[in-house]
Amino acid sequence: MCRISEISGDLFSASREYSLAHCVSADLRMGKGIALKFRDKFSQISKLKQQNPKPGGVVMLKDGSRYIYYLITKQKVYQKPTYITLVASLTAMRNHMAKNGIKKLAIPRIGCGLDGLIWSKVKTEVEQVFQDDDIEIVVYNFVPKK
Repeated sequence: MCRISEISGDLFSASREYSLAHCVSADLRMGKGIALKFRDKFSQISKLKQQNPKPGGVVMLKDGSRYIYYLITKQKVYQKPTYITLVASLTAMRNHMAKNGIKKLAIPRIGCGLDGLIWSKVKTEVEQVFQDDDIEIVVYNFVPKK
């Protein structure tokens, strides 16, 4: 059974036992928002491009025992994702996680920052994709420093 919890904080403070995921475009131009932080922290854009990113898919980097997932939810950076491409990307990630025994995932409110999707709908989709899996998902709600 999938367990989802939400906490306030910085996604990058998650323990290394958690794989990480976020949404990007197939062109992998990560110049704003949390995508910029992923680019700066993990780089390796050429390695991601070699995986032939397509909307509705996922590309990933291995970081020790965890994975860093890039959900491809749109073709170009200036476009907006759809719930259909988000669910397809989540499903692709879920399948990879199941094959590789990944049981812990930390995510931001995926697709809800600059991409503008509605969190209540996204959360429902995440619950449905992972409903039959023994997995723990922690959603980090970013709180800016004052």
